[in-house]
Amino acid sequence: MSVSKQDALMERIETHLRKTARQLIKVNTEEEALQYLTDSFRLELYCDFVGVIIKEDNLFIPKAWSGHIPSVTNAFPLLVEECSAKLMRYSLTDESQHVGCRFADMLKQNEVKTWFSVPLKDDHHHYGFCVLGFLNYVPLLDMEKTFEDFGQDIALAISITRQKEAQLRKVEGIEWISQNFSLGTPIEQHIHELTTRAGTGTDADLACIYLYNASLDCLELQKPFFGEIEPDATILMNHYILKDHFPFLETIGGRQLTVPIVMGVKPMGVLHIEKIKGDVFQDEDLKILELLSKYFSSILENAGLFNNEKSHKKKLQSLIKYQQALVKETVDDHNFDGITTMLYQLFENTVILFDRFLRPISYVFREADQDPNLMSVIIKGAQKAIASDKNDETLIVETNSDTEVRYSLWPVAGGNSLLGYLAIQLSNEKMDEYDQLAVELARNICSIQFIKQKLVLDGREQAKDSFIGKLLAEKIEDTGHIIQYANLFQWDLFRSHRVSTISIKLHQKVIETSNLLEQQAKKTSIWEFIKSILLDINDKIITASHDDHFILIVPAEAEGEQPRVFWKTLYGKLKKSSEVQVSKCQILLGIGERTTVIQDYHVSYQQSIQALNVVKSRFSDDGFSMFEDLGSYTIFSQFKETKAIHLFLKKYMEPLLKYSEDKNIDLCHTLYVFLQNNGNVKITAEDLFIHRSSLLYRLEKIESLIGEDLNNAEVRLNLMMAFKLFDLYGDEMPPAK
Repeated sequence: MSVSKQDALMERIETHLRKTARQLIKVNTEEEALQYLTDSFRLELYCDFVGVIIKEDNLFIPKAWSGHIPSVTNAFPLLVEECSAKLMRYSLTDESQHVGCRFADMLKQNEVKTWFSVPLKDDHHHYGFCVLGFLNYVPLLDMEKTFEDFGQDIALAISITRQKEAQLRKVEGIEWISQNFSLGTPIEQHIHELTTRAGTGTDADLACIYLYNASLDCLELQKPFFGEIEPDATILMNHYILKDHFPFLETIGGRQLTVPIVMGVKPMGVLHIEKIKGDVFQDEDLKILELLSKYFSSILENAGLFNNEKSHKKKLQSLIKYQQALVKETVDDHNFDGITTMLYQLFENTVILFDRFLRPISYVFREADQDPNLMSVIIKGAQKAIASDKNDETLIVETNSDTEVRYSLWPVAGGNSLLGYLAIQLSNEKMDEYDQLAVELARNICSIQFIKQKLVLDGREQAKDSFIGKLLAEKIEDTGHIIQYANLFQWDLFRSHRVSTISIKLHQKVIETSNLLEQQAKKTSIWEFIKSILLDINDKIITASHDDHFILIVPAEAEGEQPRVFWKTLYGKLKKSSEVQVSKCQILLGIGERTTVIQDYHVSYQQSIQALNVVKSRFSDDGFSMFEDLGSYTIFSQFKETKAIHLFLKKYMEPLLKYSEDKNIDLCHTLYVFLQNNGNVKITAEDLFIHRSSLLYRLEKIESLIGEDLNNAEVRLNLMMAFKLFDLYGDEMPPAK
């Protein structure tokens, strides 16, 4: 070919390429651009075929083709790794070196004599390449740079058309939103249209919505979804960090893309898309998802506001009726059954009303909760919730970690006093402001009912305490009046009874951190709990407060044939229950002898106090003692000459007590252990965990204080008598009379 003809041909090709590049900018879709490219090339260059090959995943796939050569087109797709990497970067011809290139080998096998390829790339993307082929030999001109520039123009055109398509989809999405925004449309229809729009607008194979379920702590799939891929129905959220479950959260560059669905500042779920193969999601796809996510957030928010506003009036009206009905229950009845029944009807869930010691006093269970062991499980959960020391007014009672059944627990108070607890099978997160208001009203009504009952019971207790005080007096002035009071309480005084006295000893830390009034209030609260326990053990036991003592009067017939076994069992139940409810206290019990006549109640009462004093001093580990089991103590209790007792204790006990007050040595305890070991110095030192020489020093000090020889048997006898008398009269010596 002459030089002039060659120049003319090159100029014609360059002109055609420029026109083609300009025309590509004008088209709106990628398919139009590629098809225009292939058709124009084939017509202008008289080639047998023109193809645009795009890289998708690890495959070369023809996206546009002009020229019918089935043997070539049927060879696609080709694995990228089997073809030369130069196809994506340089212009190649049939004369180039193509060692191990599946694409070049395929053209050669199909007898394509002449061909050249142009890479489709710009500064950011490598889309693939364009190939032109001739079945006959055609001399190619030296236009490598021209074709490479044209390849870049084509890549730019592809990028622009894709941007145009994304913009068009976005505009269509805005139009679709404006046409489909309706509060009356079912939420399922919104989900269907939104996921369909998300899937088709981003060329995704799956588009779905997950919404957060707070009660189950998981994301739940909302049906229907778009695509043939079956997504997970639920995604457990041990911690609410979406990035851990959706790695491409608001991140492009992968075949998954997720955007959060946010109401206000709170994430409510996600809009998620996936594709199996093809190009990764780009910024345009992210913008489409963000637009659709905002639309769905608006739908959720407005639907919620619409439904809430619709039900507000109805709820307010029902709440007023509910309050009136609850107030009527407190007027008509003196118990709580009507209140709990109405609460059950309101919440359609199990309702339990406890006293302040977590004893159920009224409850209504759902039919599904008719489990005989459920109440004890709920009580244990409530005790754990209360012991957690949380400042929240509403406590969550967990009963079973597998089914995650929860009860909300609210204290019921009157003034500054705790009266009880209200439990409803309802987690606090599910309660709206009207439910909370209903609970608040119920708590107030329960408080009124508690106070009503307390006023009645306080009046009854005051009358009973007054009656018990007259019965336990040393001299009964009006026997007939006392018998009349006993009849009111359905109590036969002429049957044999025992009087016992309970001591409630607070923990040292409680004493150090509270004043006397607070300590007395704490003891009174524990005493109220003990009385509630006694009702379950034996409702025939009479309880009362007298002279700062807590009194039990127990029918002798309740003891059966083994009185000590009965009292040991009774004390064990009281101790165990108190340790569970009130851990920072110690309960001790002294029991008097049986009564036969009315005058014996005073005697039995005094004996119970003496027995309690001995328990405090010597048998605190046992916790209780019956008066008849005190041995020699019973003889000493008959001593009437209190002046002689005072002088006796003054000689032997007072010096040791005064000396021990300001010293870090308890000489009384040292002496008692010494006497219990029959004066054996070695054993006494071991029991006291002190050195022998230290014990001898203490014993010499004791002898000097009391002026007696401890080796004298008579002196030891007197000292043992002094200890027993001191135990009987408690921590203080009796005054001289």
